[in-house]
Amino acid sequence: MKAKILDPFTSLAASVTVLLCVALLLCTEANAATKNAPAPDFTLKGKDEANHRLSEEVGNIVIVNFWASWCGPCREELPTFESLYEEYADLGVTILGVNVDDDPEKANVLLKDISVSFPVLYDTSGDVSKLYDVSAMPTTVMIDRDGNTRLIHKGYKSGDEVRYEKALKLLLRE
Repeated sequence: MKAKILDPFTSLAASVTVLLCVALLLCTEANAATKNAPAPDFTLKGKDEANHRLSEEVGNIVIVNFWASWCGPCREELPTFESLYEEYADLGVTILGVNVDDDPEKANVLLKDISVSFPVLYDTSGDVSKLYDVSAMPTTVMIDRDGNTRLIHKGYKSGDEVRYEKALKLLLRE
């Protein structure tokens, strides 16, 4: 059996095809939240029935916390964010609790037991979770006053709130 020899044009075409595929993948990922880059904008309906748009929060420090009603660590973490919100809201800190359940009522049932005063938004389609590459529950994203992502933290264990508060205090000094 003879070995097939590719002509230079076929080889070049194959290389260009591979490069285009890689470029397409990189462009697709460019919209995901990346540390020290502009946070992807989104609009979600909140528990208060209003639409909330992230870009309207420029000038504030924003903590976006993705959570689910079925997530045990999320249940532990929500009161932590309520405490942070109560302490820092007057200093221009906003917390957006983004629930990822497919039905807002699941979140509302949990919120009867764990009361929070910060806005709770519903990502029932999962579009914003995909935009932020949420692969663990909970996932927390901290955004500076200029709208840049400064912290991405996946999961929660007791003591993580110390890390959040430290990062928050640094952002407040900027």
